[in-house]
Amino acid sequence: MTTAVMGAGSWGTTFAQVVADAGHPVTLWARRPEVAREIAEEHTNARYLPGLVLNKAITATADPAAALAGADTVVLAVPAQSLRDNLEAWAGLIPADAVLVSLMKGVERSTGMRMSEVIADAAGASPERIAVVSGPNLAREIADRQPTATVVASASLATAEAVADLTANAYFRPYTNADVVGVELGGAVKNIIALSVGIADGQGLGDNSKASIITRGLAETSRLAMAMGADAQTLSGLAGLGDLVATCASPLSRNRSFGRLLGEGLSVEEATERTRQVAEGVKSSPAVLALGEAHGVELPITQAVSAVIDGTLDVGELAGVLLSRKRKHEGLER
Repeated sequence: MTTAVMGAGSWGTTFAQVVADAGHPVTLWARRPEVAREIAEEHTNARYLPGLVLNKAITATADPAAALAGADTVVLAVPAQSLRDNLEAWAGLIPADAVLVSLMKGVERSTGMRMSEVIADAAGASPERIAVVSGPNLAREIADRQPTATVVASASLATAEAVADLTANAYFRPYTNADVVGVELGGAVKNIIALSVGIADGQGLGDNSKASIITRGLAETSRLAMAMGADAQTLSGLAGLGDLVATCASPLSRNRSFGRLLGEGLSVEEATERTRQVAEGVKSSPAVLALGEAHGVELPITQAVSAVIDGTLDVGELAGVLLSRKRKHEGLER
């Protein structure tokens, strides 16, 4: 199996190493030629994974045609909002029978599509050729080869199992799942919940406050996912609760770290400049909120975070807005 990983950020580079450590050849595409040269010649990616020496079996290029030539599996690890443009630019380069794997956790702002839907639409791929990977996947920990589990979801069990076989190694344990909707929404909405937890942390709020946000955030994610046809069990698993806890609790999380800066009083622009990386929840929150409205699902945390991001709600008022909602029986809230 020959694998192309398209995107040399922290997660794309880490995933390339996962595949290489599983004993499979992998080519990593980097948008910037200097990054490709560094990976190929020095076996490092200092900007995204400082201090780490990569598996020497990873090759790298800045030429998408070279990366994609003959690939059996194409792993997409670009920012969610740039996915469509990239796929259109790579039209004709992706082998017709290649499996397409999404590492992205977001919702396209312009269409409200999940990433697998964007892949199907822009690349003309059938659902059986598409897989999504999600779970508690903090890139730096996996790059350091710390044990973790993940979920590979696809409409085709054979496709999911093939991707699981491609990535299974001594520290990376993939489980398969057929619930693509639940796995993708769990990954997308948890970024927004992590922003809220980060804001609470930046404001100096304690663990009770943050645990409350995480718990209600899981309920919010589950309501939307189930309204869109997901299995409730998925949201209690690795791609739901597992990913949510990791993203909300870890300082390695870009979304939590971004939210913390907002809670400390920085603007979205200032936080973006400080972090130098995409906090996907910032860009996906309007699209997730629109999905809730389209399916008649209340998303109070998403609504509040979106208002903070667009400047219509002061960050200091976030907690008060959430606590002022009408009280309900916990088990009956929908």
